[in-house]
Amino acid sequence: MSDNIICRKCLLAELGEDEYFTALRQYIADYPAEKRVPDGEYSRRLAVCRNCERLANGMCAVCGCYVELRALKTEQHCPEGDKWHKV
Repeated sequence: MSDNIICRKCLLAELGEDEYFTALRQYIADYPAEKRVPDGEYSRRLAVCRNCERLANGMCAVCGCYVELRALKTEQHCPEGDKWHKV
């Protein structure tokens, strides 16, 4: 039995920082392919976020999301309007 089991009912404050970010990365890796944008679009969206003045510690200051999660999902959009729209 593993000692590193992540409790699915724990609050974020109850997880150690390493465990939280490991769980976040695993969530991204496990997200269903049919619900995610293509890799190129994901990279493009993240590049837009990296250049946004509202990005702080991996989070969007407008909506509070983790941009790496929001950018992954096909049904999501940039909360700042049309920043993710292709030029």
